[in-house]
Amino acid sequence: MADRLDRPKGVDRGLFRRRQDTERSGQWAEAIARFLGTPSFILWLTVFVAVWGAWNVWGPDKQQFDPWPFIGLTLMLSLQASYAAPLILLAQNRQDNRDRVAAEQDRQQAARSLADTEYLAREVASLRQALGETATRDFVRSELRALLEELREELRDDDEDESDDDTEEPRKPTRRSR
Repeated sequence: MADRLDRPKGVDRGLFRRRQDTERSGQWAEAIARFLGTPSFILWLTVFVAVWGAWNVWGPDKQQFDPWPFIGLTLMLSLQASYAAPLILLAQNRQDNRDRVAAEQDRQQAARSLADTEYLAREVASLRQALGETATRDFVRSELRALLEELREELRDDDEDESDDDTEEPRKPTRRSR
């Protein structure tokens, strides 16, 4: 018993050991705050105040329950405002938390996008380097032409050598199929 006395009263102490669902109460507070911000609430509150004032000014004298300074109406509206303000603040805090989570997710997505973009830029740069080192079509054609000319010269030289050695008919070089 003595160990319970020095602990603050919490969930595990008290007559009713019921856990409060903060998510449910937060949703409830947001629903009320959302309703308090609608034009229909303003319209109904205006109608209520107008009826209250009209009844207590022009109604039968014996049935007027809140005479002219409308003390009862003022107390009721201040009570409504005293409950509405914390509910609105709670709804704003929950919205701030959602905005904070969304901003963090946006930052993470932006970081991933930046990393992907940097990776792709490096890949494009490496491809450009690799393409710079590969032979282009014009280079390959010029090399093949040079080789073809060398082969033709060798064939001419071979034909001239054979014609000098033999007095027979010179042979024409045969074309090979590609």
